[in-house]
Amino acid sequence: MTQWVFDLGNSRVKGAPLRADGTLGEVLATGYDGEFIAVLEAAVPAIDMQGSSAVLASVASPARTAAVVDWLTTRFGCISIARTQPALAGVRIAYADPGRLGVDRFLALLAACARAARPWLLVGIGTAVTVDLLDADGRHRGGRIAPSPRLMREALQQAAAQLPSQGGGYVEFATDTLDALASGCGGAALGLIERSLQHAHDLLGERPALLLHGGGAAELAPALRDGELAPALVLEGLAAWARLGTAA
Repeated sequence: MTQWVFDLGNSRVKGAPLRADGTLGEVLATGYDGEFIAVLEAAVPAIDMQGSSAVLASVASPARTAAVVDWLTTRFGCISIARTQPALAGVRIAYADPGRLGVDRFLALLAACARAARPWLLVGIGTAVTVDLLDADGRHRGGRIAPSPRLMREALQQAAAQLPSQGGGYVEFATDTLDALASGCGGAALGLIERSLQHAHDLLGERPALLLHGGGAAELAPALRDGELAPALVLEGLAAWARLGTAA
């Protein structure tokens, strides 16, 4: 049976086939331009629909989600949609209304728990910065959401057109505007992450392992001690979901 998983984020679509052992194969990614369905069409090989399935998670707009689902129905015999669950595979969500926790955050928690039974701080850096704490017993202790450095830069430019939305590099004390913007917006995210790590240590009595995912993670990773890049973490969670055979 051929099985694929697809993660529809705010900025990009990611997809990957699952190997026979349930792990991820090569990951494809494309932005939401006018041709993104054509990119998916070209990247996903023709398969026998009768013996194929796809698992989808989406935080994208309804229109983008519908476009991908419509395309999936032409390529796969069975399609299921992952949704946040109150408890699954050892993970227990802290939210009183679990449905309000984004499915991408839920799947990242599921992936971390599948990696190891230990405390984790999961940080997604995309359109937003999301922070979630998972203890060694699989209990989600809650999290935070903030604008990403990229979104901060874009918002500053909208308010003050003379401030460029791109350029510059991170330094502790910048001596030009571009570096100051990059350092200020990147530093805001780093400060949030470092504060979260410290309070997680205070709460749990030990420092959690730090997992970084999302399109902006690689840029901040060098400044974070012991942070591990996991660019396909949400897809890993979808693979775990698929292995469990969870109904849509």
